Amino acid sequence: MRILIIGAGLEGVVAAWYLARDGHSVTVVERREGPGLETSRANGGQISVSHPEPWANPRAPGQILRWLGREDAPLLFRLPAESERWRWGLSFLRECLPWRAHRNTEAIARLAAHSLECLRELRRDTRIDYDCQTRGVMHLFFHKSEFRDAGRRAKALERLGVHARVLDPDECVHTEPALRTVQERLQGGLYGIDDESGDAWQFTTHLAERLAEMGVNFCYGNTVTQLEVTRRRITGAHVRDTAGRSGLMTADAVVLAAGPWSAPLAQQAGVRLPIYPVKGYSVTLPIADQAKAPTVSLTDESRRIVCSRLGDRLRVAGTAELNGFDTRPNPARTDALLDWVETNLPGATEIEAAEHWNGLRPATPNNIPIIGASRVSGLWFNTGHGTLGWTLACGSGQLLADLVAGRAPRLEGFPLASA
Repeated sequence: MRILIIGAGLEGVVAAWYLARDGHSVTVVERREGPGLETSRANGGQISVSHPEPWANPRAPGQILRWLGREDAPLLFRLPAESERWRWGLSFLRECLPWRAHRNTEAIARLAAHSLECLRELRRDTRIDYDCQTRGVMHLFFHKSEFRDAGRRAKALERLGVHARVLDPDECVHTEPALRTVQERLQGGLYGIDDESGDAWQFTTHLAERLAEMGVNFCYGNTVTQLEVTRRRITGAHVRDTAGRSGLMTADAVVLAAGPWSAPLAQQAGVRLPIYPVKGYSVTLPIADQAKAPTVSLTDESRRIVCSRLGDRLRVAGTAELNGFDTRPNPARTDALLDWVETNLPGATEIEAAEHWNGLRPATPNNIPIIGASRVSGLWFNTGHGTLGWTLACGSGQLLADLVAGRAPRLEGFPLASA
């Protein structure tokens, strides 16, 4: 088939890999000047199979109430809110019900474990370099009340086939010596042994280069203005280039992998996707002292901040802000990330040389991505990965390829969402 993928971010490029390997003729259209320059540009860097619990869980409503009015809150719901934000927020609250959160956690864990297996296969096949670290992810607990639940979480993960160990403060420091400065404040950790980290933008860029060598066509600087739908079947998309020239790209199938912009595009075909843009922030800092910078990826469970080693850089990311498609930076939120670095990893980085970034992530209320066919013939989705885009990317692309080919998916029982 001739397949048109809209979006050259991580999800679109990985989907192109699996679809091209199946023998399809693939074209990827991207409004930016290169791959991975939106949501995938500077995320937290974690492939965190050991954290499948969605933001929507039974503890979330109380936490959100406590965070109201704080500009540096891990989750910031800005008011006043438009109708779409209220609709998404109410759906989010519904997903916080215990039985729903449990179901969603299991689904994400299965997809995450499958995705890690696919990533390792892809890495062996391509030998792509993206500052990969395979030393796991350590979840840090600075409050006794939070650490008390670590044992239960470890057992729950083991039941899902995810390997994790509970560590006391001494074991945390033994595993990651850079934590010595916080040892007295640390209550303990939960160590995701199989987890990895790496630069998602480097991965996306190098994989796109490999795909171009294989004959995949990348059309950068082209914005999709309208989907072409005839009699409930999609036949292509109208695009406009940077010079203002317009044209129609025809295809047998179209895959929406356009991050938060997938929702307004799908609406053109009469399909409503439960996706809302959630703004995330990161800072990337040069390492000043190798001995003080961690190589194990870290997650501060209290602050919802993650930290990953990317070669000679440290990426610190976190927070979620619901404010529509507003991409204006909020200094209070990046200041909170820099404060975390100075407090927990003093002397490890060159704070004054920090690169600041914020971007919009396509979030569903339950954190489960939308992968599969729509009710419009020929229209497919690989979007809605929220904060887990890097963790779920390879598994999602592989599942999509199975579905397009009519094969039974390699991941059985995953509740693939469709629209």
